[in-house]
Amino acid sequence: MSRMTPFTSPLLLGFDAMEKTLERIAKGNDGYPPYNIERLRADDGAGLPERLRITLAVAGFSEEELDVTTEENQLVVRGRQNDAGERDYLYRGIAARQFQRMFVLADGMRVLGAELRNGLLSIDLMRPEPERMVKKINISVPD
Repeated sequence: MSRMTPFTSPLLLGFDAMEKTLERIAKGNDGYPPYNIERLRADDGAGLPERLRITLAVAGFSEEELDVTTEENQLVVRGRQNDAGERDYLYRGIAARQFQRMFVLADGMRVLGAELRNGLLSIDLMRPEPERMVKKINISVPD
């Protein structure tokens, strides 16, 4: 018995890589760290490209313990806390925990930068206005 997914429609051609990416993200989503995604609007209305900001709550992580990369069409944020030597904890409620959070980026999305402030990692992205392309396909008739 074959598995039916939205991507098995005969009208969606070439989306098998996207389906695999979505499956991988769904498997690795444990909810940590929590994050927000917001749309940043330009005040002047000058037709600037849309900007987005992803903010992750990474309290306890230093800049050196965080890694933000783009891999193909994905934004990957990794965190790995180093356990600072031998400590004698009476109670340990804050665990040194590593994480990996992935976001799929649409074609043309650009990462503008990342900033760590007050335990929040903000990553700014720009989504350029898509070009509207119409291409005429010639129909050939064999003799």
